Amino acid sequence: MHPRDMPLYSARALVARAIDKAEDIGVRGAVAVVGASGALVSASRMDRGGTSGMARARSKAWIAATQQLPSVVHLGRMRTLPAPMERGFVACSPEAVFPGAGGMPIGEPVIAGIAASGATVGPFVDYPGAERRKLIADGKPANGEDLLVHYALGIPYVGQHGDDEQRWLDAYGALPDEPGLGMADPPPASAQLELAWALDLADRVLVAARRRDLRIAVAIVDRRGDPIQQDCMDDAPTAGPFVAEAVAAAAATFQLPSSELPDGAAPLLPYKVSALPGGLPVTDGERVVAGLGIGGAPPQLCHELAAAVLAS
Repeated sequence: MHPRDMPLYSARALVARAIDKAEDIGVRGAVAVVGASGALVSASRMDRGGTSGMARARSKAWIAATQQLPSVVHLGRMRTLPAPMERGFVACSPEAVFPGAGGMPIGEPVIAGIAASGATVGPFVDYPGAERRKLIADGKPANGEDLLVHYALGIPYVGQHGDDEQRWLDAYGALPDEPGLGMADPPPASAQLELAWALDLADRVLVAARRRDLRIAVAIVDRRGDPIQQDCMDDAPTAGPFVAEAVAAAAATFQLPSSELPDGAAPLLPYKVSALPGGLPVTDGERVVAGLGIGGAPPQLCHELAAAVLAS
């Protein structure tokens, strides 16, 4: 009777599949899964994946999940709307700030959406050093961005970004004449050292939260405040991912517990930060390298949980 979003463990598995494929074809970026409710479930940024890729992936995944259709279809519809209606949609749907192609709905009925974006993730077929066979799906050219998403979902490749064949002709002069390896299983990603560290830290938070019977969201951001890893436990408060990211960004960028954020600082920044307890800087020796943020539970409990995990 009451719909539920995709479980966290399922979202994590989809993101991992996409990252395995991304590393195999030689691209770097972020992958996000958003539940049909519009709440973030899980998202990961690859090493050297680029700032803001997570936000773009999350926006496209949000569109696919909440509008229950591929984001390229939504984009086509938006192009036909009068400008006031287009602006009105974005005003009513602030997470749809990047209405690009590439987001795909998951399930029937829809329980989530997935998308990828980032530094070198895009609708291209001529990545530097790319092995062409890995960008051919069932004998047809496949752009890297859509390939990640379709491979992760285990569905036949259908390009969402226009004419893949023309891109291939422009890059290589002739269409492929073999089935290719685009949908073949790649080896597990092995070069994502920062992401592996962030996943381990997030897992420690999730385990500690379960032990305390808390349902929370966790975010690990880099020293600039851009997310590396984000997760939301099943049935956690849907405000949790927003709070976790904001307190993590405050802790990382000010190198202070989020509760010590200086008065008047938040409006000066181009990203959201919060002075709620729950965010702590993460250090490597004496150097602040990241921020850990927890949201969804009472703020003081979030702070205590973050401190306990970092102390261990």
